[in-house]
Amino acid sequence: MPALLFPLGLAALLAVAVPLVIHLMRRDELRPVVFAALRWLDPRPKPRQRIRFSEWPLLWVRLLLIAVLGLLLARPVLTAPLSDKPYVAVVPGADPKAAQQAAGEDAEAHWLTAGFPRLSDTPGAVGEVSSRLRQLDAQLPQGVKLTVVVPQTLQGVDAERPILSRTVDWRIVAGAMPAAQPVATKLPVLSLRYAPDRAADVRWFRAVSAAWQTPFEAAGADAALPPKDRVLVWLGSSDVPPAVRARVNSGGTVLVGAQTVWPASSQWRVVWRDATGTPLMEAQGEGRGQWLRLARPLGPAVFPELLEPTFPDQLAAVLSPPPSPARVEARDLIPVMGRSILTRPSEDLTPWLALLAAVLFGVERLLATAARRRAAP
Repeated sequence: MPALLFPLGLAALLAVAVPLVIHLMRRDELRPVVFAALRWLDPRPKPRQRIRFSEWPLLWVRLLLIAVLGLLLARPVLTAPLSDKPYVAVVPGADPKAAQQAAGEDAEAHWLTAGFPRLSDTPGAVGEVSSRLRQLDAQLPQGVKLTVVVPQTLQGVDAERPILSRTVDWRIVAGAMPAAQPVATKLPVLSLRYAPDRAADVRWFRAVSAAWQTPFEAAGADAALPPKDRVLVWLGSSDVPPAVRARVNSGGTVLVGAQTVWPASSQWRVVWRDATGTPLMEAQGEGRGQWLRLARPLGPAVFPELLEPTFPDQLAAVLSPPPSPARVEARDLIPVMGRSILTRPSEDLTPWLALLAAVLFGVERLLATAARRRAAP
C-alpha cells in the first residue's frame, strides 16, 4: 500500500497555481484587420468576461510536472503487504523437530537469516542475530505474535539484549549455532611525521612495520599528512599542529610520542600496560577519531619492551584490536520490549518519479518551443 515518508512535501503542490497564472497572463496577440464590410459595426463592442487559457497541452504538461515534483518531495513508497498470522523465526542450529512443533499449522515459520526464507527452504547467511531480530521486528505488522526458536548457544550477537517493539516468545531448544567464520585482523599501516630532534625514534616504528610486512613511510614534520586510512605517528616536542588535530576530529587515528606537549586531561584511559601494571600507552577520543599517546620516551633504558619479540604484536593489538568473541548463552539474550519501530519494508518510488519528471520536462520544452514558434510573427 502507498505511503509518504515526508508528507509535508505535498505543500509544494501549491505551486500548480504558477502555470495557471502564467497562461492567464499570456494572451494570444490580437491583430486588427480593417476591411470595408465591418465599418458599419459598433466600434466599441463589449468584450466577453470569460477566462481563457491558451496552449492547453503545454498547460497540462506543466501542471503534471509540478505535481510529480511535489510527490518527489513527499518521498512516496509502497509498503509490502504482510500477513497477520503468528510468526515463528528459527535460528539455524536449533533442533528442526522442536522448531516444527513451535511453528504449528497456523503460523508462518521462517529462518532468522538473510531474506527470512521459509523453514522448508535452505537457510541463508546467518549474520548477526540481534540485527536480524530488529529487522524482523520492523517488518512485522504491530500486533503479530512473534516466536523465536533458538539453540542453547548463540554466535554473532552484540553486547546487549535486543530491544524490540513487541513481546517475544523466546523458546530455547537443544543445539548450537554454527561457529562464525573468524574475522582476520588487518594490520595497520604506519606513516611517521617527526621533528629533527626525534629522528632517532623512527627506527623503532620502521622495525615494527618490517615485522608486520606492511608499507612504511617517514617524513619531516612539515611534510603533507598521509591518507586517513593510515595510522599517523607524530613524534615532536611541541604542540600538535591544527591539521593533525583536525585529522583526528574527522575520524583519523594519531599516535603521539611522550615528548609531545599536551594539555592536562582526565579523559585518558590506559590501553597498554607492562608486566608490572605500569602504563605504556593511553588513549583518548576526540570528535570521530582517537588519540594514542606513549607514556614513556622511546628508548631501551626506559622502554625495555621495545626489544622484546612480542612488541610488534602488542602494538598491533592496540592499534587494530581483534573483534571480541560473541558467543553467549541463549538465556542471556532474551529480547526486552521498550520501543515502537515504525519502519516497514517498502519500495522507494523516488527513482520512478524522477524518471517521469525528466520525461515531462523534455515534453514541456518541446511544447514550449513549438508555442513560441507559432507566436512569432
